[in-house]
Amino acid sequence: MNINPATTEDSLLGGRVRLLQGRDGYRAAIDPVLLAAAIPAVSGQRVLDLGCGTGAASLCLSVRVPGLKISGLDLQPGLIDLARQNAALNECGEDVRFLCGDLLEPPRQITDKPFDHVMVNPPYLEADTGHPPPEPAKAIANVEGAAGLNDWVQAAAAAVVHKGSVTFIHRGDRIDDLLAAFHGCLGGIIVLPLWPGPGKAAKRVIVSGRKGVTSPAQINPGLTLHESNGAFSEAANAILQDASGLSLKA
Repeated sequence: MNINPATTEDSLLGGRVRLLQGRDGYRAAIDPVLLAAAIPAVSGQRVLDLGCGTGAASLCLSVRVPGLKISGLDLQPGLIDLARQNAALNECGEDVRFLCGDLLEPPRQITDKPFDHVMVNPPYLEADTGHPPPEPAKAIANVEGAAGLNDWVQAAAAAVVHKGSVTFIHRGDRIDDLLAAFHGCLGGIIVLPLWPGPGKAAKRVIVSGRKGVTSPAQINPGLTLHESNGAFSEAANAILQDASGLSLKA
């Protein structure tokens, strides 16, 4: 495959996943890898990657759990084009497919049959707050547009089967907004803080809930990403390099 000079080829999961990304604009970091690690899917199930970008989370999950049927949805045609190239680059065949569409009016391929699990890496910033990135594709990926956080949660809940899981990764300082959006449509909520280092406040959280479940919420001990010297922790490296899963249960 010839690589467009406007893109780079990077790798995830210790080289198990090859990922084409634009040199400028949105670029996947560790968030989609951690999100994919937290999905409790088993072979034969169907998973929706809502806001899939270039497909990083979908591809990581497909490596960790072979035999899944994964569909990714994103609003940006340029990112979907790269996601499709990435699916081909990683020889996913028919198991991983990417669709361009709006979660406010999802395509029929998304609404026809519910998914066993939905994973979501939404824009982290509220509209009209802060300073959006100047590059349009990155701004769309990072700042909420017509769809606010509540819309993302409602779309995910609508797409999942009864007792299926919905899992978000988000900023720690928006956990109150995320839990408020979960209220009434998802229960059995589990919060997993992602500590950047020992003694540091969580900048990211993974929050999961299940449709049609009413058990009380719980907070997991969490994952410390870095040691005091700045190196990734052993637990983080097992996920980021060795494709280990991330259990949301204490």
